[in-house]
Amino acid sequence: MLITQITESEEGVLLVRPFEQGFEPGNQAMFKAEKGEVWWYSSQEVWLGLGKAPKLPALLKIFRSFFFKRKDRWPEQIILDGRGRAAGWLEEAINGIMLGGYNLQLYKTDPKPISDFFGENGKLFVLIDKESSTLEKSILVAKQTAMVQMRIMDLMNAPGNHKKPETLGSWALASGEENGYQVTVFDKKKLEELGMHALLAVSKGSEAPPVMIITDYQPEKYEKTIALVGKGVTFDTGGISIKTSANMHLMKSDMGGAAAVLGIVELAAQLKLPIRIVGVIPSTENSVDGLSIKPGDVINSYAGKTIEVIDTDAEGRLILADGLSYAIRNYKPDILIDLATLTGSVIQTLGYEAAGLFTPDDSLAAELAAAGDSTGERLWRLPVWDEYKEEIASDIADLKNYHGKPLAGAIVAAKFLEAFTDEHPAWAHLDIAGMAFGDTEFAPGRAGTAYGVRLLRAYLSALVGSGIA
Repeated sequence: MLITQITESEEGVLLVRPFEQGFEPGNQAMFKAEKGEVWWYSSQEVWLGLGKAPKLPALLKIFRSFFFKRKDRWPEQIILDGRGRAAGWLEEAINGIMLGGYNLQLYKTDPKPISDFFGENGKLFVLIDKESSTLEKSILVAKQTAMVQMRIMDLMNAPGNHKKPETLGSWALASGEENGYQVTVFDKKKLEELGMHALLAVSKGSEAPPVMIITDYQPEKYEKTIALVGKGVTFDTGGISIKTSANMHLMKSDMGGAAAVLGIVELAAQLKLPIRIVGVIPSTENSVDGLSIKPGDVINSYAGKTIEVIDTDAEGRLILADGLSYAIRNYKPDILIDLATLTGSVIQTLGYEAAGLFTPDDSLAAELAAAGDSTGERLWRLPVWDEYKEEIASDIADLKNYHGKPLAGAIVAAKFLEAFTDEHPAWAHLDIAGMAFGDTEFAPGRAGTAYGVRLLRAYLSALVGSGIA
């Protein structure tokens, strides 16, 4: 899709005019500009109600839903009336418009048609008061972000038989080559040499070999190194502690943390953010087999700590343990953040409105929460007090992976991860289980959301003061 700014409206092109509630749109008294209200003023002009001064994240959702509902009927060329709008407003609107064309029909043999507007030949003209490099930059950022988000959504929505650990590795290698960052994929033999015992233990029940993906975006000049660790379980049966069948098909989404890390590294390289970003993604399936790890087994880890496996369905924290230790000991990052679809407990606590944020660092918590508020990918901080340590104490090993109690599940999981951070002073864990995959206009039966990409972009941009927020 071509997106460009113009200062005069084009003849014969559909004009989309957004209005806030209370703003007089013209001579149509029946149009109240309530959120989502649409009025076809003429065959060449449509009015879109935004409601009462919506915040930017809400604005994105309005445009996304508006364009999605008619994605088979839009003309190839559209004008968005952006006169008098700030750069941030335009970015949210354009991001929403592009996501409104997302096509979930990944494996249909006879897919429903989608408007050419969302394809390579589509054109979106943004009507502005005067040409501006700031607005032009905002348009570019919106387009690049949306393109990455949709690639990540495709990854999230791919089923387990089309998405193995090696698939994620191939995706990263192709992205690195195209966008100019380094990618290394450790195969099973290399993992054994390195002593990635926890990752290898989880993978034992699957024929698909595990991998660990290392992405390294390193600009010419930078002052900080950020390590991002993402859980990459491409399908999770629960292992011997098998899940119920009712919603097991949704466990193709258990690599939401990995997807967010892959996405933000690609986007950061495209935007040339002046900060080094190392992505570490331990990836495996968690399957059921005679070789699978069993409840009660004691396994080792890259960090050298022994782990008593109480529940094989608490596998995400096992592979993250190796990923966190590897990131810290090999890259010594200034800031360490992990993202994972880790616990159902966080959904019981926060529902589907926010991800859980766990960190002992007040400044890091505030910065991440602010980024979440600005993008609509919200976070809510939960405690990591040392009183919870006793919940992961084991009689026969250094620690256990699950406490088996119907309380504080997300917190106890975070305390387990903290044990593998070497007491890093700036570590944060994001439990995104309720946010990475959910009910959207794309699919009432749940689909990938690309949660974390915009959140991390806003956080990183604020961190380096790039002005891309």
